[in-house]
Amino acid sequence: MRYYIADCHFFHGTLNEKMDRRGFESVEAMNQYMLEQWNRKVRENDEVVILGDLSWGKPEETNALLKQLHGRLYLITGNHDRYLSNKEYNAGRFVWIKPYEELHDQKRKVVLCHYPIMCYNGQYRVDEKGNPKTYMLYGHVHDTFDQRLIEQFQEITRRSMRTGFDGEEHPIPCNMINCFCKYSDYEPLTLDEWIECDAKHRK
Repeated sequence: MRYYIADCHFFHGTLNEKMDRRGFESVEAMNQYMLEQWNRKVRENDEVVILGDLSWGKPEETNALLKQLHGRLYLITGNHDRYLSNKEYNAGRFVWIKPYEELHDQKRKVVLCHYPIMCYNGQYRVDEKGNPKTYMLYGHVHDTFDQRLIEQFQEITRRSMRTGFDGEEHPIPCNMINCFCKYSDYEPLTLDEWIECDAKHRK
């Protein structure tokens, strides 16, 4: 099974208290809850793609955290993954660390980046029933005004029409999903679970 999650920000007390207002009594309580949510869902042989900003902790704190997290870990680098440049950090826990990747998940392409990409590779691809064949998964913007702007962009794009190779007018697909950990109650989700979570979030 493959899961995705973004912007956990382990050890980042400011996000708990101010920006995200996560509501935990302490950063330690936040860390413990996220760890429990992760390990309750993920088994040792599952894959977890982290879409950036895993940890704000010191290298030794992050090393200890990574030893506790279940699964085979893959990291899309975020702007707050500063521990990566510290010589005390041990990168061996990750299968790979990349700024961008494209994978296939249940016959669908998944474009992965910490930052939202408005015009992503494969955006126009749909199957014979009109279902999307490509999704863009991102993080970075949390649940901010920037996320509201992205949602507006998607709505405008989906209402827009273009002429296809068949000469007919078709709505423009736009399937971007913010895998912000708070949206999933800090639980890594499969692509299908994120699609469902995203639909509920927009209601």
